[in-house]
Amino acid sequence: HYLSLRFIPVPRTMLRHVKKLPPAHTLVFQDSQATISRYWELDFRNKLELSGKAYVAGLEDKLAQTVDAHLISDVPVGAFMSGGLDSTLVVAMLMKHVASEPIQTFTIGLPYSQFDESPYARMVAERYGTRHHEKIVTPSLLDALPSLVWHLDEPSDPLSICTYLISKMAREHVKVVLGGDGGDELFGGYDRYYGNRYASYYAMLPAFIRDYLIGPALKLVPDGGWYKSKSHQVKWLHKLSYMSGSERYARSLSYFYFGPEWKDSLYGPAMQAVRNRFDPEHSIREMFDGADAHDLVDRMLCADSFVRLPDHPVMILDRMTMANSLEARAPLMDHVVAEFAARLPARMKVRGRSLRYIQYKLAERYLPREVIERPKQGFSSALPYMLRDEYRLLFNLFLIGDIRHQDLAGLEFANMRDIGNDA
Repeated sequence: HYLSLRFIPVPRTMLRHVKKLPPAHTLVFQDSQATISRYWELDFRNKLELSGKAYVAGLEDKLAQTVDAHLISDVPVGAFMSGGLDSTLVVAMLMKHVASEPIQTFTIGLPYSQFDESPYARMVAERYGTRHHEKIVTPSLLDALPSLVWHLDEPSDPLSICTYLISKMAREHVKVVLGGDGGDELFGGYDRYYGNRYASYYAMLPAFIRDYLIGPALKLVPDGGWYKSKSHQVKWLHKLSYMSGSERYARSLSYFYFGPEWKDSLYGPAMQAVRNRFDPEHSIREMFDGADAHDLVDRMLCADSFVRLPDHPVMILDRMTMANSLEARAPLMDHVVAEFAARLPARMKVRGRSLRYIQYKLAERYLPREVIERPKQGFSSALPYMLRDEYRLLFNLFLIGDIRHQDLAGLEFANMRDIGNDA
């Protein structure tokens, strides 16, 4: 599961004999029996029929209502601001409609200008007069890894380091923070949402052209440095053109992480035997096919909201904030906002290559143009580049060499753990 999707969907976990409860379900243990039942679901079929401005006004109303509800607390509440659309919009709505005094906002910056989002967060903080805290950090895996492993209980990705560091910073000032998690999955913020439609168009080409002309030509093209390179995207479209429906979407999620070719080269006999009888993409396909939705975009959003969202970004947010005794709240994932988003026509979310269309229309009323027009960038985009030397060190210590090297790696890890504890 992890090598295919980068997360572990319900009901499995990384811990033997431990299972997860599915999202929107309850478990009742009575008379020596456990009963699991569903109490809520998203319906994407009952669409709103409004004018363009009315859609935006509706979203504005729902967000203001939800942000107000999430601000209720007996202790001071702050907010994360990454500089991206979601978190800055939450802060803007909060300051415009709810807060009676400036709230505290928190941003971490990176010493690489092309990846540093802190200037954009600062613009929003200055516009709305928040009590802004900003810290430039140079993360170290050698320092952070022991703590991350301890608190996560399963493998993760660089997002966990960023969330851990900003939570540690915020906990010095507040006990509760609001964040912008969930916007991508509810309003359509990932390239794959329009990419799957493009795959459908590309699949209209006759198979012999794809098999004997385009396919061989693509094998001559280098993969490129990262998954958003043009060569990666074209190869992604080519492979997905041979699939359809839920199979295509599930494979679109796993292609960039650890594709079938890599598994062939890594798995030994035992893993190959398991692979032949286990389908890691089943949970994605099941939710896609069972969604109360007609449009392709809505089916993808439903699958992401109930499968990927709770077990990847929400898992990281929950564990990294709790590691610092900090409570995180996500207004965008409130059921009021989620139900409104589900009722929006797909064109109000993904329109051509325009992602999160309605969110951007609302943001135009609240955010500086520089924030709105900047390219989408993940919270942790720079970290793989910043940490590449430490990656290489850890890879050589743990994954290369014979038994003697492994013994050395164990000693080295003990030293790293001491370093982390001291830090």
